[in-house]
Amino acid sequence: MSEVDGSAERWQLTDCPRDAMQGVVPFIPTERKVAYLSALMEVGFDVLDAGSFVSPKAIPQMADTAEVLAGLPETDTQVLAIVANLRGAQDALGHGRPDLIGFPFSISETFQQRNTGGGIEEGWRRLEEIRDAVDRAGRRMVVYLSMGFGNPYGDPWSEELAANWADRLHRELGVEQLALSDTVGKGDAQVIEAVCASVTSACPNLVVGAHLHGRREQAGALMAAAWNGGCRHFDGALGGFGGCPMAKDELVGNLPTEVLMEAPAAWGGQTRSWNAEALSRAQEQLSSLF
Repeated sequence: MSEVDGSAERWQLTDCPRDAMQGVVPFIPTERKVAYLSALMEVGFDVLDAGSFVSPKAIPQMADTAEVLAGLPETDTQVLAIVANLRGAQDALGHGRPDLIGFPFSISETFQQRNTGGGIEEGWRRLEEIRDAVDRAGRRMVVYLSMGFGNPYGDPWSEELAANWADRLHRELGVEQLALSDTVGKGDAQVIEAVCASVTSACPNLVVGAHLHGRREQAGALMAAAWNGGCRHFDGALGGFGGCPMAKDELVGNLPTEVLMEAPAAWGGQTRSWNAEALSRAQEQLSSLF
């Protein structure tokens, strides 16, 4: 995970096998998940979004998250787990492995209902509870501002609304890291740059990332837009797989991690070195997993 140009800008990359796997209907055996994620843990990513502590009825593919996380090797890559309520956070914190706890907070009332079984007001209450539990445990949080670039449901959305919610989360709940999330691929490059710029300008002390969905040929342009808007943390999924099954819409996948691994060097970002053998091992497993 070394950087070779000290004068260039630092940036971070999260690979999201959880997001890639969660909508797959045939259950992927636990041992195959562990083998795949173990290879990813050795590539050199900053964070691995490795699972979620949520109801197995809602996301059956994630029912074995506790066992999967227990089987992962110790590397410099931090482990992230997603939760939807306080019980999930307590399970994740009690497990001991996740370094980071993620919570999806949507500025779309419809999607917050679909994704976590409660609206925006309920989501705020849950997030406050989870934040307190995470703080007590000495861990860190990432809040995903989902539908941050628009939504397909006709719910209110604007660049200003996204920036206002980010500011409120930062000021009122003490959120330190936010991932602007384009759950259904609504944002084009112009919108993504504008929203990222608005949020980074309004919240200069907030760590702002981008979790974008789009087609492979769009990946470079969408990531460049987020970079130009001030984001320095990026999410992808190897192979570009994934999409939230709770959206119940036709989805495009995650941005392919393999594209994101090299792109920032062209924009003044630090050149990163990766474990090519581990990456190849993970890529060999992709076709049989998905």
